[in-house]
Amino acid sequence: MTTRALGDRYGRVATDLRVSLTDRCNLRCSYCMPPEGLEWLPDETVLTDDEVVRLVGIGVRLLGIREVRFTGGEPLVRRGLPGIIRGVREAGPDLQLSLTTNALGLSRVAGTLAQAGLDRVNVSLDSLRPETFAQIARRQRLEDVLEGLAAARAADLGPIKVNAVLLRGVNDDQGPELLRWAIAEGYQLRFIEQMPLDAQHRWRRTEMIVAAEILAALEREFTLTPAREPRGSAPAELFLVDGGPATVGVIASVTRPFCGDCDRVRLTADGQVRNCLFAREESDLRTALRAGASDEQIADRWVVAMRGKRAGHGIDDPTFLQPDRPMSAIGG
Repeated sequence: MTTRALGDRYGRVATDLRVSLTDRCNLRCSYCMPPEGLEWLPDETVLTDDEVVRLVGIGVRLLGIREVRFTGGEPLVRRGLPGIIRGVREAGPDLQLSLTTNALGLSRVAGTLAQAGLDRVNVSLDSLRPETFAQIARRQRLEDVLEGLAAARAADLGPIKVNAVLLRGVNDDQGPELLRWAIAEGYQLRFIEQMPLDAQHRWRRTEMIVAAEILAALEREFTLTPAREPRGSAPAELFLVDGGPATVGVIASVTRPFCGDCDRVRLTADGQVRNCLFAREESDLRTALRAGASDEQIADRWVVAMRGKRAGHGIDDPTFLQPDRPMSAIGG
């Protein structure tokens, strides 16, 4: 079999695949979905475990995928997760396999996931204060998240990265607190600018906490210097904290976009290829898969899907429109 590159018209090549395993989630974070939740994807449209493994395998064997991250929704609510990880690991023994999760229930399965072949986890955590956590997530589950993080560390699922979103008037005063805690625990903290991917479509750029504000708040308590290593296609801009070795990252997708170096492609839980997080178009692999298409035919469809990738996400363009799907249905 001939390996093809998932290249676009601008010379970028996708080697990092984000796979959403479900659009369901057991939290209701205010910047993601409404309190009552959303109308979930019909079960019959969601890829089966075997279909997920086959599509990822095609990406690995035929299209040069070298890194896979499982996302959601919340991927831990997918019952077949250990088997999916095991199947993908068999398809790519040298793959970097990671999981983005809210860590609810991770304390029970961290060891199982590590044994299945998972390398590391990214955990979403926006506050260490129970009342603030509950205000954002609309659930009293902070202790469960902290237990999940501890279990991931015990299972050697590291380096463990913690992702935090700061919201104006809610937790925007808690950045230094999160950083002190992360350094003490040995976790790598990443602050993420709030992106226009909420189901309610209430995002306003004028209301978001931008990277410059995040860094200014941190620099009131810490000395930050740019990390020496090149950033490359990594979304986080890294800074040494008080001379290192600890670092903190800022993912400024809105105000400091890194589209020119993007190496990512996304597969939704219902088998659609998205060549950009903010794309308004998708390419259907599920229908071809279920109609009996060969691996090579599916790979061809995937290559065509990537050719249409735009130069950038266009958030600053006056004509920008949010994707119809929210983040929970796209995958991070």
